[in-house]
Amino acid sequence: MTSTPRPPRTRKTAEERRTEILRTAARLALERGLERVTMQLVADELGVRPGLISHYFATVDDLLCEAFVRAVARERSALLPEEDAALPPARRLARLLHRLGGEEFTDLGRLWLNARHLARYRPNLRRAVAGQEAIMRATLTAVIEDGVRGGDFTTPDPLGACVVILVAIDGLGSYANDEPPFTHPALDALVFTTAERELGLPVGTLRHLA
Repeated sequence: MTSTPRPPRTRKTAEERRTEILRTAARLALERGLERVTMQLVADELGVRPGLISHYFATVDDLLCEAFVRAVARERSALLPEEDAALPPARRLARLLHRLGGEEFTDLGRLWLNARHLARYRPNLRRAVAGQEAIMRATLTAVIEDGVRGGDFTTPDPLGACVVILVAIDGLGSYANDEPPFTHPALDALVFTTAERELGLPVGTLRHLA
C-alpha cells in the first residue's frame, strides 16, 4: 500500500503572518475582551509558539493596540460601506444608525467600553482610542456636511451635531454588558430622535429611511 505524498507546505510571508495574527487578536478582543488577549492565547488559536507572536509584536500592549484599531476599522467599514457612498446623506445616516442597533454590533459596543476603561492605564491604547474616535468624528461630520450642502440637513455646526449624535450612540452602548439586556422604547428611538433634532429633521424621518 502506497501512501499519498503530502503537498508541500506553503510558507507564509511576513506580511501574511502578521495580518493573520492581528485578525485573530482582533476577533478575540471582540469575543472575550482586550484584557484577556495574550500572546499565549493568540498563539494557541493559531497553533504556533508564543515566540512567533512576539517576533511581530514586541509587547502585548503593541498587539492589543493594533488589534483594537483593526477591529474598530473593520466594524466601521461595515457600518458605512463603500456602496452606501452614492446614497443621499440622510439615507446613509439612517442606515448607519439602524446597523448600530443590530445584534452583530453589540460586541463592538463592548469593545469600546473595554478599550476606554483600559485606556486609563495604558497610554498607547489611549492614543489608539483617541485616534479611532477622531476618524469616526471626521467620517460622520463629512456625511452631515454633505447633507447640509444638499439641503437635507439644517445645522450651523456639523461637527457639534456629530459630537452630540456620537455621545448618544456611546450612551446607548453603555448598556451593552447588561444581562439580561435592558430594553425600552425610549432607548430604541434615542439615537434616531437625537440625530433628527440636531439636523433639523421631522421626528421619524431617519427611522423611515432606515
